Amino acid sequence: MSRSERLFDLLQALRRHRRPVSGKLLADEIGVSIRTLYRDIASLQAQGATIEGEPGVGYILKPGFLLPPLMFPPEEIEALVLGSRWVADRADGRLSDAARSALARIAAVLPSDLRDELDASALLIGPGVKIPADAFDPVLLRKAIRTERKLSLSYRDGAGAGSERVVWPFALAFFDQVRVLLGWCELRQDFRSFRTDRIADVQVLDTRYPKRQQALLKQWRDMQGISGGNA
Repeated sequence: MSRSERLFDLLQALRRHRRPVSGKLLADEIGVSIRTLYRDIASLQAQGATIEGEPGVGYILKPGFLLPPLMFPPEEIEALVLGSRWVADRADGRLSDAARSALARIAAVLPSDLRDELDASALLIGPGVKIPADAFDPVLLRKAIRTERKLSLSYRDGAGAGSERVVWPFALAFFDQVRVLLGWCELRQDFRSFRTDRIADVQVLDTRYPKRQQALLKQWRDMQGISGGNA
C-alpha cells in the first residue's frame, strides 16, 4: 500500500468514528503498525486536518477537512482514466480536448506513486462506431443548458420530415452511436428527445425558460423512473 493510499484510508477510518478511537484500533483497521499510524496522523495534521487526541487517549477528526483532490485510491484513479479516455474518444472535439486537458492537470499534481498508476492504467477504450458529425457547434447545446436558455431548432425526424421547434434544453445524453438532446418542447407541450445528428440548425435564444434546469431534469427522471445517479 502506498503512502497516499494509507493517508486516504486513515482519513476514511477517522470519519467512520464519531467518538475518540484508540491508535491500536485505527492501526488494525487500516493494516499498519502503530508507529506508522502515528507518523501518518502527523502527516494529515500537517496538511491541515484537525485531528485531536494523543497516544493512549484516542483520536477524533473534527469535521470540515477535505484531502486535496490529488489523493485518490487506485480504483478512483482507474475510474478517472477510463472516464476521461471514453470522453476523449466519443465526445465532440471541445469535450475531447477538455478530457485530455483535465487528465493532464490531475496528473501534474498527483504524488509520484499515483502518477505512475495513472500513466500505467491498463483500462482502454475499444474501437466504436463513429458518431455522425453534427451540423452545428455542439458547444451551443451545452451553453444553453448551463444558462437555461431556450433553443430554436430546425429538426428532421427519422422519416425525414422537418419541423421548427422551440425547446427548453435540460440534458444531453451520450450513447455509443448517437448524442441526444433532452428538452421540453413548446410545440408538443411535453418532454421530447432530439438526436443531435438530425438537428439541421440551432440558435440559442435570449429568453430564459421559466423553470430551472434541475427541476426539469428531476421531473423527467421521475417520469422515466430513473434514479438520480443513472441519467
